[in-house]
Amino acid sequence: MSRQPVIALLGRPDAPTDAVEEYCRYLGEALFAEDFNLSIERVAWDESGWTRAASALRRRATGWRGAWVLVQYTALAWSARGFPLRFPRILKTLKAAGARVGVVFHDIEPFTGRRLIDRVRRRAQLHVMRKALRLSDAVVFTVPMEKISWVKRQAAKGRFIPVGANLPASGEAASGKGVSTGGKLSVAVFGITGGPSGSREIENIVEAVRFAASRVGDLRLIVLGRNSQSAEAQLKDRLRDSTVELHVLGVLPGEDVVRTLSVSDVLLFVRGPISSRRSSAIAGIACGLPVIAFEGPETAAPITEAGLALFSPGKKGDLKDVLLRVLEDEHYRTSLAQRSWLAQRQYFSWHVIAARYAELLRTES
Repeated sequence: MSRQPVIALLGRPDAPTDAVEEYCRYLGEALFAEDFNLSIERVAWDESGWTRAASALRRRATGWRGAWVLVQYTALAWSARGFPLRFPRILKTLKAAGARVGVVFHDIEPFTGRRLIDRVRRRAQLHVMRKALRLSDAVVFTVPMEKISWVKRQAAKGRFIPVGANLPASGEAASGKGVSTGGKLSVAVFGITGGPSGSREIENIVEAVRFAASRVGDLRLIVLGRNSQSAEAQLKDRLRDSTVELHVLGVLPGEDVVRTLSVSDVLLFVRGPISSRRSSAIAGIACGLPVIAFEGPETAAPITEAGLALFSPGKKGDLKDVLLRVLEDEHYRTSLAQRSWLAQRQYFSWHVIAARYAELLRTES
């Protein structure tokens, strides 16, 4: 039996890594076992301009009649400044060509901000997201629909499918727990936000690990992923005269990320509230780690089934206390790791995610 073709359609790539493209690549590999053949295409508006890009899409779309095209939505993939007003035209072009159109929302809510430009941008994004919901044949949300402010009722065409970790064979990483790290407990941080938000994250990370090291002895802090190298100088300066051994690894191939996380003891996630669309947090779950994080509007099952140790950002010193408890209490740490391992198998493995996509694509065909 021949495999059914599926196209993942992306906008401009992100840099230095493109998490959405990685998502599509791992999804495609898993969908192969479900008798789907997923290929990745882009609308290269950032290179050739929108007029040429739209013409090129119309030509390519003639060959996609009857096939599913899963259009990946983030606001900045379809607009340099977050005004993705041309996005609905992409969907109309695909429908005119006879394709089945699905939209995968990686951005679930519009951007925040208090300035006038922020409010205008938010209105533009809400308009586009609602229109995309109306135009599509199916929609995938990466957080539960009841957690999405602008989806007022359960859309019949909407499905909730969490993201997976953009890592190879990550579910097997828990078997590496026996690897020695020189007797030191290791705290991993996978990705730091750039700009002022990143500086606040660094302050939170440093305060917590310095406090924990003062109680449990020498600690190893491993920082990898986006913006880790640009944060290195600030981390070194803030950790001077501490017993924390700092390792800044930068952006690594997926295999090296798995290797690094699998020999760590805990993942510290402070980039934002924990959510089923946070692939960098799910990387810790996939590697069988306890994940220290905080709740937010998108926090709900199944992410809450994993080994989360939650802290309250509004409670002074709470992050320090939670990290110390995880590091000091080996039984608690092991129980959290086991919960992450089970949640990975049940909800976040690419095999499970692909099966849910396959059900959607077959049901709606």
